[in-house]
Amino acid sequence: MKTRDRIIMAALELFNERGEPNVTTNHIAAHLGISPGNLYYHFRNKEEIIHSIFDEYASDLRIRFQPQAEFDATAESLLQYLDAVFILMWRYRFFYANLPDILRRDENLQTKYLEAQENLHQNMMVLMQSFRDSGLLDLEEKEILSLTNTLKLVASSWICYQTTQAPGAKVTKAVVYQGVLQMLSIVRPLTTEKGRERVSQLEAHYCAQVQQDTA
Repeated sequence: MKTRDRIIMAALELFNERGEPNVTTNHIAAHLGISPGNLYYHFRNKEEIIHSIFDEYASDLRIRFQPQAEFDATAESLLQYLDAVFILMWRYRFFYANLPDILRRDENLQTKYLEAQENLHQNMMVLMQSFRDSGLLDLEEKEILSLTNTLKLVASSWICYQTTQAPGAKVTKAVVYQGVLQMLSIVRPLTTEKGRERVSQLEAHYCAQVQQDTA
């Protein structure tokens, strides 16, 4: 693996474990066993590393949430979609946890973030429309727009919110799974009878994941 890629992976690991504000480029270099000069050969500062991590995040958004012309709304396909939500939140949890501060420091990164969120919004709209067309949701177009905005809000702010609920609160897999369950609880009242059956199956799955992670 190239040194540049190793730096990105190590930074992501440390940011997630310790929190981005608590990690410097010297910490990253020491973690890899390389000199700070070697790191600076590839990245001028920590902000450049964060940009590279965000580029991977944006790529994951495009790949995992690519809208499909026809969506098979089975419990398995819905589970696959929600697992993609979980993986994204867990892999980049430092970004979600420190989102306002990170974006406040970097106007260019905020522009990238807004573009990525707009793409996500459009993809989620297509997905919610396919749920309606599959008989899982009974919503008008403007209601689908409102639901999509709410789900995007929960997904983007859940981890940050959880970190404020107790001193030194730690983001675990269980915390992220609870975020997925929160999204399901928003969708449940808007589903048809067929949709409620699907949601119940998914809730049972993620409740089991929470119990497993907290056991």
